[in-house]
Amino acid sequence: MSHLTPATPPSYRQQPHDTIRANVISKGLNRQRFVAINVLEDAQAIRTVAFHPTGNYYAIGSNSKMLRICAFPDISEVREDQPTEEADVVFKQAKHHKGSIYCSAWNPTGDLIATGSNDKVIKLTKFNTGLMRAEGKDMELAFHDGTIRDLVFMQDATNKTSILISGGAGDCKNYVTDCETGTPIRAMAGHTGHIYSLHTWGGCMFVSGSQDKTARFWDLRASTAITVVPSPCGSAFASVCVDPSGRLLASGHEDGVVMLYDIRGGRVIQNFKPHSGECRSARFSMNAYYLLSSSYDQRVVLTDLHGDLLRPLPSVVIGEHKDKVIQCRWHPSQLAFITCSADRTVNCWALPVV
Repeated sequence: MSHLTPATPPSYRQQPHDTIRANVISKGLNRQRFVAINVLEDAQAIRTVAFHPTGNYYAIGSNSKMLRICAFPDISEVREDQPTEEADVVFKQAKHHKGSIYCSAWNPTGDLIATGSNDKVIKLTKFNTGLMRAEGKDMELAFHDGTIRDLVFMQDATNKTSILISGGAGDCKNYVTDCETGTPIRAMAGHTGHIYSLHTWGGCMFVSGSQDKTARFWDLRASTAITVVPSPCGSAFASVCVDPSGRLLASGHEDGVVMLYDIRGGRVIQNFKPHSGECRSARFSMNAYYLLSSSYDQRVVLTDLHGDLLRPLPSVVIGEHKDKVIQCRWHPSQLAFITCSADRTVNCWALPVV
């Protein structure tokens, strides 16, 4: 097992203010809850949601095999008594896969959607947001030999093309694919259990979380994982995410534990347990001042990362579903998020204007 060389411990004291702090903490989250402003209902469990990079749209994939794209609502005048309205579906494609859609992602330029399924196929769909339609024939990638559990895009700045990282069950490898040709560039081996979650940052770095109770950091310029992080609680990594600075890993685990890990120092900062069930999503806010997490305990939790990260962190429930919450995703630029659930709904959440 390799570790990043320990250095002088970085200061874990965050900046004192940001937009979310001004709007949320000063008003008291215990008194004011996020409001579900939009809902979409499906016939079956909804497994995945993904924001377009502009935040104007979001993609939805479910066990019903359908791909939908919805317009994100105006949240400038949300009220506490805001009625939950039906989502505005701008595009839908039935039988997008032969199996359940487990994961989805938009490329950085917002003109390509990737979806992965238990039919062992990845589909790349060119999408024109100006005309609200898919263009051309979907590209199908069939080199995985098990369910595709997650996928993320990188942008090749040199060739101005998208690169896709994908992982899942079967051979438990991370595949790197040139989206222009649909050709796998390499298969990165190391995990011994299903890959559940992926996250990328910094142009050539990504991390994978696995059923084998490890998270592995990868550099596309290296053939093997550059760092292996064992589970702090002996529980599988169900979700992984790295903050925008590339310094902090947050991971959600099957036992409900969330870990914060100092990437440069190669050490665990702390573990805490905001959930009583499997934590399937953990996501940093834009400036990493907050962590959004969702769980099979039906709850969505916001954890405040201001102050000293070595001390106990305040967490509060900010949303709930009637069944397991499978994914949560922050809006790219606004104080809002989306969640999807086994209760067959997707909700858009925002804070009321006071």
